[in-house]
Amino acid sequence: MDSLLSHLWRDETPYIFGAALLLSALLFRALAGSRATLKHTLLFLAFWLFVDVAAGVFAVRGELTIAAGVHQLALLGFGLVLIRLSGLTLFRALLPLLHVRPPRILEDILVIVGYIIWAMVRMGYAGVDLSGLVATSAVITAVVAFAMQDTLGNVLGGLALQLDNSLEIGDWVRFDDVSGRVVEIQWRYTAILTRNGEKVVVPNSQLMKSKFTVIADGDLGVQGWRRWIWFNIDYAVAPAQVIATVERAIAEAEIGNVAKTPPPSCVAMEFSDGSIRYALRYWLIDPQDDDPTDSAVRVHVFAALARAGWRIALPDQTLHLVKESDAHRERVHERELEKRLRALSGIELFAPLSDGERRTLAERLVAAPFAAGDVMTHQGAVAHWLYIVASGEAAVMWQAPDGQQRQIGVIPAGAVFGEMGLMTGAPRSTTVVARADVECYRLDKSGFEDIIRARPEIAEAMSHTLAERVRQIEAMQAQLRREGSENVPAGGYAAILERIREFFGLP
Repeated sequence: MDSLLSHLWRDETPYIFGAALLLSALLFRALAGSRATLKHTLLFLAFWLFVDVAAGVFAVRGELTIAAGVHQLALLGFGLVLIRLSGLTLFRALLPLLHVRPPRILEDILVIVGYIIWAMVRMGYAGVDLSGLVATSAVITAVVAFAMQDTLGNVLGGLALQLDNSLEIGDWVRFDDVSGRVVEIQWRYTAILTRNGEKVVVPNSQLMKSKFTVIADGDLGVQGWRRWIWFNIDYAVAPAQVIATVERAIAEAEIGNVAKTPPPSCVAMEFSDGSIRYALRYWLIDPQDDDPTDSAVRVHVFAALARAGWRIALPDQTLHLVKESDAHRERVHERELEKRLRALSGIELFAPLSDGERRTLAERLVAAPFAAGDVMTHQGAVAHWLYIVASGEAAVMWQAPDGQQRQIGVIPAGAVFGEMGLMTGAPRSTTVVARADVECYRLDKSGFEDIIRARPEIAEAMSHTLAERVRQIEAMQAQLRREGSENVPAGGYAAILERIREFFGLP
């Protein structure tokens, strides 16, 4: 046993294992999340240790020539392990501390070059004639390069892609008909994971020969991806109105994955048969959810157009024929009227009205749909109408004097808001945001004015209801320990009654 140990413990042994232990300790700390590479390298070290033990066994048995050859082979293996550990320490421990992250392929190349140099050094110590070996290797290299030119093209392409940083892992790219996120850049290929969960393998030589598009390249300061939503509106509507309405609706809405800056922009792109073709351009934050976000934006665009009373234009070539009788139209109208009457019947503000007056009011309601996230009204805005929520719900937000905005309530289906604006012309005291898709009816001042002029006594009954609403708002603000809003008329029902008479010009 002593003889075996004397053959195993040589002059270079403490240096080899000391260096391996030190580098392994550094890597164990640096590679906390991915130690598989270190584990495999240490297993490789254990293998060469077993080879060196075999050399010692041969030496003890007197087979010195074989022992010397096996020991030289073990030294070659130990050197390869130390080169690998040194490369890992440099590229994955030391350089990241200096915030330098070179391409992984550069690490592989330098380690392989180190392997070759170490192998030639060991062969020189073993007495191998390197001049003849180099000449033979040159011929073999030329033959292999000619036979594997496509593979070498892929390898060099992968090297170029990583060295010039034109493509990095995590980038979103579009190449031919493939669109997805780069998940791997290997020697031979680049892997792209599509939104459908498909892994597309593209040879690096194709990426070098063809053009590809990097989506939302953060290195160039592009924080998002501009998307286009197309729609057509009839020539009867002024383009300036369409552009302003759509831009305002999308800018004010809270739509997930849509950037606030740069703001959305709507442009008239072309004059087509029977309509003007528009495009809404917005900036997508995360390219992963492109189609779902496009869909959400289209919903908001459609709702904004519907609130304005505009419809998506149909091509002139489309013939839309509907055969219906007067009786059918009357039935449809009555069903819609009953729906509006049900919405009005539960509103305390309109309780003083007679059945005939409520029916007249129902005829004058205007459908006003909102998509989830739409701002239905702004605090401080002047709007002479109210909304009746037929379905869905909305959040009531109040901005305090210090600028902080807090939710103070929820408007459910069957409720009404904006009464003060309709009845007194007062600015909005809160901001209302749709929490889900909301179906509303809008009642304008002009639709209510002739009713209240015909029966001025209605104003007195309504002033009591409005005064109660004012007290509720003031109580909420007091609960939040803020001062009352300047937009809420001060005083009781008498002051509100005076405002109503002044607003509608009543005696």
